[in-house]
Amino acid sequence: MGRDPASLLRDHVDAAVRAAMERNDIPGMAVGVTVAGRRFFAYQGVAARDSGRRVDEDTLFEIGSVSKTFTAALASYARELGALSLYDTAAVHWSALAGSPIADARLLDLATYTAGGLPLQFPDAVTDEAEMLAYFREWQPAFPPGTQRVYSNPSIGLFGHLAARSMGKPFRELMEARLFPLLRLSRTYLQVPANRMDDYAWGHARDGRQVRVSPGALDDEAYGVKTTAADLLRFVEAQMGVRPLDDRPQRALAATHTGYYEAGVMTQALGWETYPHPAPLERLLEGNGSDMALKPQPATKLVPPRPAAADVLVNKTGSTNGFGAYAAFVPSLRAGVVLLANRNYPNAERVRLAHGILQRAGR
Repeated sequence: MGRDPASLLRDHVDAAVRAAMERNDIPGMAVGVTVAGRRFFAYQGVAARDSGRRVDEDTLFEIGSVSKTFTAALASYARELGALSLYDTAAVHWSALAGSPIADARLLDLATYTAGGLPLQFPDAVTDEAEMLAYFREWQPAFPPGTQRVYSNPSIGLFGHLAARSMGKPFRELMEARLFPLLRLSRTYLQVPANRMDDYAWGHARDGRQVRVSPGALDDEAYGVKTTAADLLRFVEAQMGVRPLDDRPQRALAATHTGYYEAGVMTQALGWETYPHPAPLERLLEGNGSDMALKPQPATKLVPPRPAAADVLVNKTGSTNGFGAYAAFVPSLRAGVVLLANRNYPNAERVRLAHGILQRAGR
């Protein structure tokens, strides 16, 4: 008598994770898989090499730019409340930007990296809000808005900052006291509380040093979330309606899947990036490759925007100096996977690992 598919999938995940850790010298990983409401986790390795503490269900990982999907969720929720429109200009929500080129950028331009060529990172000299404001006021676009997608932390970071201003409270407060509870996430943070610091994994840099993310301008908005595999998987399940939320936050999540631009092989939504399903591995590798992150990509505006669909693959990678994360899901399969690691290993490895898991989950 053959083994059941869930058991075979679990064995595949365990073996594939072990192999990925060996290939990439990853100290520890937490992986979550959901298929039609059934979920399981793989916890392997250590949260810190110096202590030898094992990765488990309580281990917190930095998720880097997967945080952008949470920023998009907050802004989408603000839109549900009537606090903002994606077609508002930046100056509507921050009058100090008036008179500068970025004042006329729409929130949608900032959210989709199409405001005109904001850089991947702020200059090192930008360390506080006053310097950030001065930078944005002096910035000059390299492209007409809506013509080039240039992946940028300052771009989506400003989007999150403006969304918080539209709601009248600081971004961190809105995320930790309002959005995370609405999403039913009890172990997700921007600032890890003192009583959870023992669960906060250490990242491992290429030279072997143990590291954690450093403070920076708009860091919370662009790459600041720390979470567990179970909470991140719950977030993915909520995206698909597998574990539905209350009406407003559920609509807000669904709206973040709407496509606004085609850029290269993928469609840029709010925080998320989408592909028609089934998505060939080669297409996912290209869409998550270095060119998409480091080089301008011609952007084709979708008119009207493409509504969220079930038969797509939705994904986002994220990295900090010592951590690597990936989340991907296919609503039509009600299947998703989250990968958390305390080393920044290649995106291609993450995509291959998740693609193999999702292929088996769809059988």
